Amino acid sequence: MGIRITGTGLYHPEDIITNEELVGALNAYVEQYNSENADKIEAGELEARRGSSAEFIEKASGVKARYVAEKSGILNPKRLRPLLRERSNDELSIQAEWGVTAAKQAMENAGVTAEDIDVVILSCSNLQRAYPAVAIEIQTALGIQGYAYDMNVACSAATFGIKQAYDAIKAGARRVLLVNVEITSGHTDFRSRDCHFIFGDVATASIIEETTTKTGFEVEDIQLFTQFSNNIRNNFGFLNPSETTDTDDKRFKQDGRKVFKEVCPLVAKMITKQLAKNEIAPETVKRFWLHQANASMNELILKLVVGKEHAKPDLVPIILDEFANTSSAGVIIALHRTAHEVNDGEYGVLCSFGAGYSVGSILVKKHVA
Repeated sequence: MGIRITGTGLYHPEDIITNEELVGALNAYVEQYNSENADKIEAGELEARRGSSAEFIEKASGVKARYVAEKSGILNPKRLRPLLRERSNDELSIQAEWGVTAAKQAMENAGVTAEDIDVVILSCSNLQRAYPAVAIEIQTALGIQGYAYDMNVACSAATFGIKQAYDAIKAGARRVLLVNVEITSGHTDFRSRDCHFIFGDVATASIIEETTTKTGFEVEDIQLFTQFSNNIRNNFGFLNPSETTDTDDKRFKQDGRKVFKEVCPLVAKMITKQLAKNEIAPETVKRFWLHQANASMNELILKLVVGKEHAKPDLVPIILDEFANTSSAGVIIALHRTAHEVNDGEYGVLCSFGAGYSVGSILVKKHVA
């Protein structure tokens, strides 16, 4: 049985925010906050907010810009969050709308129609609602039969989604449409110097199917791992209104230094073991499509896997300079943009990592029909 990724799709919104624009909004907010709370800050009752710079952001992360669903609200120092219109229940949700657009491109690239697909999975960090499943909304909008469901494994949602697609096909499904729609600007704290620059909004889609005749990336091996950690956390949820709590703080939080220190060796060790199990020398892998969280993380992981002497920059495609961290979608964007660089018979690794901790590593081999 040859199960391959035969088509991918990508959608991003029109609005772009540069580092300079983002810093301008943050610094205006910080100046106002510190001025209004000067007495409390002086008395030690509050901590002063810190501003930032575009140079700091690029040095710390490699991010230069990001696409967002709506920029005017984010850049308003008095709001610092997207300004979106609530849609009625009779309208397609924004997450489904983006998912449908990316899915149509993936379906076209794979040469399949709605009638060819049996399963739709929406796998992402940020689901627009609890139910009905947005995946079912996407399924209905595309005219796909069969079944659909939502799942969340934070930034590892794409690789874990590929595993679910793989298992569905082994159980009898013909093809699976995997969709990763990340509207991360809705959970970002744009008041925070440490995380206001990290994320961007985007949608990707992939077609996974059983075939031995179509060009694609055949899944050779799948490794998944989870380990609980509070170092990346978002406490937003349906119980918040029932709790005696400040709902304003229910957004993305992380201890970036601990994440860097703990996750990089964990990911490198997992990829190394996977390649050894499949008797593949790390330096022979054509591309490592790693989670697009931080350029320095990916550089270190590559060195740990292939060795410093073999760690050439083109082995790890970087797209976060344009997109920023798009959570689950990052590995798919990297694959979508560079799949043509891999030749027939060459290997690649799709590896994502994030909150949980969660790590998913997919070993694939390119086959050209």
